[in-house]
Amino acid sequence: MPELEQTALGNGIRFLGVRDPKFKTFRISVNFFLPMKKNRAAAMAMIPFLLSRASRKYPDFSAMSKKMADLYGAVVTAEASKLGDAQVLTLSAAGISDRYALSQEKISHELANVLCGMIFDPLIENGLFPKDGFEQEKRQSLERMDAEYNDKRTYALLQCQKLMFSDEPAGIDRFGGRSAVEALRPEELVPAWKEILHSSKIELLSLGDCDPQAVCSGFQKAFSGIHREPETCDTIVKAPSEEVLEKTEKQNVAQGKLVMGFRSAINLQSLEWPAMALMNTVFGGSPSSKLFLNVREKLSLCYYCSSLFDSMKGGMFVQSGVETKNFEAAQSEIEHQMSEMKNGNITEEEISSAKLTMENSYRTVMDSLWSLENWYVGQTYAPKIKTPLEYANQISKVKSEEIVKVAQKIQPAAIYRLTSSEEAKS
Repeated sequence: MPELEQTALGNGIRFLGVRDPKFKTFRISVNFFLPMKKNRAAAMAMIPFLLSRASRKYPDFSAMSKKMADLYGAVVTAEASKLGDAQVLTLSAAGISDRYALSQEKISHELANVLCGMIFDPLIENGLFPKDGFEQEKRQSLERMDAEYNDKRTYALLQCQKLMFSDEPAGIDRFGGRSAVEALRPEELVPAWKEILHSSKIELLSLGDCDPQAVCSGFQKAFSGIHREPETCDTIVKAPSEEVLEKTEKQNVAQGKLVMGFRSAINLQSLEWPAMALMNTVFGGSPSSKLFLNVREKLSLCYYCSSLFDSMKGGMFVQSGVETKNFEAAQSEIEHQMSEMKNGNITEEEISSAKLTMENSYRTVMDSLWSLENWYVGQTYAPKIKTPLEYANQISKVKSEEIVKVAQKIQPAAIYRLTSSEEAKS
């Protein structure tokens, strides 16, 4: 079993070490949490990508690449994401376990030092990040947004979330939005970097086969020299209401998209969360779900039809690929299947199958350090950090009446339709 070690490193800084010798590699992840704010989201989102390029000690691509090669092909990655109403800025590094180093090098310690250099001593000249790096990351931010736009399944989901959370921080684009990225100026980035170090809540993770203390010590020393006043990262969880927001958009697409958003007042901090998570799986979270077997297979109304649950916001989203002529019928059948859930028309076979799906999914998390990183970052606001196996055990104990009870608390909140324009081919 993996060993979990938690330590407070300072004001708003938590270290979590998950040591598991079954892996031959390790992963270090530094995650900065800030309240999502429209006027700064674009600048904040670019920082981890700029930091991952170089540091003062390794000031260019060649120097950094050589150092990574010396560390047996270690890699550093960056990401900007959202968790509830928080913007999450991540720098991660991965390398082979120290026990496989040919000359007993302390790879985990060395790689932690490289990350510290990127975060605390980046390449800044005359008060600015290098211009070429800024321009390249700006272009790549726009390309990431283009990729989301071109993937219509992803695009439709994001549009429904934006509609449903339009008056909440969660409705802001994780990269800040195209116009904000295009308007970014180099002078904005160094102040943004300083604000991140000063104001963010920080989750530092050490995962896999490495000594957590070898990672922790360097970061603890680095953070001790930073004056910090972390901002509170609360997430709004709105109760369901009678209002249903709707939006229809036309594009040159061959397949329409229907995304339906639902609200509940149940999120990861609620005692009813396990029942809600299982309810989502019975409803639309697996190949044996009601949506898949009825809307897609039995009635052939959709090319795909599934649901996902936002554990932070207490929202559920049904995604489907639909021909324009089937929009109304698909929506009606999705609503009918939700009524079936609320009325308790759920078989023990459906529940058993959903439990097995979720338990297998939780066990799969433990097979990948990347999955474990996502898991424990997602646990940031949980009342108590739990392992995937602990959650699997909770799910196994949920009863059918608990599923019905949480289903009855869900109400429609948003409907987004992406339909084909007149020029689109059928």
